[in-house]
Amino acid sequence: MKTLSSVLLVDDDQTTNFLNKNLLTRLQVTNNVLVALNGEQAMARVQELCTSPATDCPALILLDVNMPGMNGIEFLQTYKQLPAAMQRPTIIVMLTTSLHPRDVARVEQMAIVAGFISKPLTTEKIQDILHNHF
Repeated sequence: MKTLSSVLLVDDDQTTNFLNKNLLTRLQVTNNVLVALNGEQAMARVQELCTSPATDCPALILLDVNMPGMNGIEFLQTYKQLPAAMQRPTIIVMLTTSLHPRDVARVEQMAIVAGFISKPLTTEKIQDILHNHF
C-alpha cells in the first residue's frame, strides 16, 4: 500500500477525528495526519502547506459537509479559487453523514471532489480510496 505524504481530516467532531487519525495511523496510510475543526482551519493549513515549490500539500483531504463557521461546501468554493498548482496534488473526498441530494448536487457542480463516502471511516473505505485515487 502506498504511503501518502499527509492526510488532512476536516471535521468539527473531535471524537471522529481521533478515531479516523488512529485508523489511518494503524493502517500506515501516512505518518502525518493533520486535523482541522472547520473549513477556515483547513483552508489555513492548505494555504500554509501548498505555497512553496517543495510543497507538502496533503495528498488526501477527508472533508465533512456540516461544520460551524466555514462548512465543507464553503471550503470547496474557496478551494476552487486557489491557483491550480495549489490544488493539483490533492484528492478531496467528502466523508459525511449528510448525503442529502441537494448537498451532493452542489458539490458535484464544482467538479473538484473525487467522491463521497458515508461515516464512519473504515478500513475498507480507506482501501477503496487508496486503490481508486493513488
